[in-house]
Amino acid sequence: MTDPWQLDIGALAQAYAARTLSPVEALGSVLARLDAVNPRINAVIARDDSAAFAAARESERRWLRGAPLSALDGVPISVKDNIPVAGMPCRWGSALYPAHAQLRDESPAQRLRDAGALLFAKTNVPEFTLQGYTDNLVFGTTRNPWNTALTPGGSSGGAVAAVAAGIGPAALATDGGGSIRRPAAYTGLVGLKPSWGMVPRAHGLPEMLPGLEVIGPIARSTADLVRVLQVIAPTLRPLDPLDPLSLPAPQPLRIAHWSRIAGSPVDPVIDQRMAAVAAQLRGLGHHVTAANAPAAVHVFNRLAWPVLSATGLAAVLHDSTPKDDARMTPALDAMLVTGRSLRAVDLFNAQVHQHALRDAMDQVFEEVDLVLTPACAAMPWPAEQSHPTTIAGQRVDPRGHAVFTAFVNGAGLPALALPAAPSSDGLPIGFQLIGRHGSDALLCALGLAFERQQPPARRWPLPSLSESQPA
Repeated sequence: MTDPWQLDIGALAQAYAARTLSPVEALGSVLARLDAVNPRINAVIARDDSAAFAAARESERRWLRGAPLSALDGVPISVKDNIPVAGMPCRWGSALYPAHAQLRDESPAQRLRDAGALLFAKTNVPEFTLQGYTDNLVFGTTRNPWNTALTPGGSSGGAVAAVAAGIGPAALATDGGGSIRRPAAYTGLVGLKPSWGMVPRAHGLPEMLPGLEVIGPIARSTADLVRVLQVIAPTLRPLDPLDPLSLPAPQPLRIAHWSRIAGSPVDPVIDQRMAAVAAQLRGLGHHVTAANAPAAVHVFNRLAWPVLSATGLAAVLHDSTPKDDARMTPALDAMLVTGRSLRAVDLFNAQVHQHALRDAMDQVFEEVDLVLTPACAAMPWPAEQSHPTTIAGQRVDPRGHAVFTAFVNGAGLPALALPAAPSSDGLPIGFQLIGRHGSDALLCALGLAFERQQPPARRWPLPSLSESQPA
């Protein structure tokens, strides 16, 4: 018998409509699952049971009247801890941010609340969401449910660990350089980095990565991802209702497969799974051809991204004091020192590289419809370690595992992360599809078609997180 915490959004809505399950019962099941597994993975760092149950009771009354607000009415959804939610703290993984409850939701969270979603928990992040693993001085290390010795990635590590482990069917997160897509890949989930401007934002934290960071959904299927996207991207709905049951499969597409960025190493297991994904896409009738990424991608990764992220941190912490700096991790303190040392001309040059990247990607999409890449260059590494130091036997820098993602943010493009077949030892592996600006609906349609061709077997990270085992 399936427990309510195992149900996806579509199944929850059907059960609510049939009155075989209530939102109160579903929330209780999800919170029981949280109690059972969170001590092992440290995904959730704040919760508001009282407010969530009050909202669940209101949702239950709406379903009994046959008047739900949306398909998300009564669905428990967690929120990443750099997105303010009324009644819960927003610490940004930093000891510098106070623990008091926020007074209002950031606008995408408010849209979910207005649609009846139950915003029941906040999920862990690395300090200032600027690293590719999830650990901080306030809440500690988040672990991958599939192997708790390993990281789920970052910066949405808490979000993906929660959804993968059954703590809610979906999560609201952010992606400034791959922070949705890489963690989704490491935990067997679907995640969308929307086009720039697709999900309007207001009433949030100070902008760390101007023009780069977006809010997007994480879910266990593309259909559920679309259900969340319908709510948080209101400008998309008048153009395309994105009904996950009727979104048509796309016509044959031209897809460029980038297996490397300027020769950077990729784990051989990921290479193997990418070849299988390319074959599956061909089986759907699409034209997949090997191609090289333009040089502007590598230039952005090496010369622009480090400047944009370091100066962003320096800007947010402009008024901080040496006493404040001492409360940061050594890695973020070093990034802050770098950001403060950079000159206006350095930022100007980084922006020049970013504009060149956008021009180069415009040229790419004159020839093809989509780009296929791995979501990550490395398999997950030890949970307390900030990054892998080697990939496929080659030494790499702290961003070596992340070469496939930040350029998408730099160009303002949408990208959808989907699960490929897992490794022989059961670890999830993911890939991403990148489209031109505004092609979010096309990516979702292809994601749905890919899942229909080979429906993923529903796996849960057991027995390592079995409810029968002590936490």
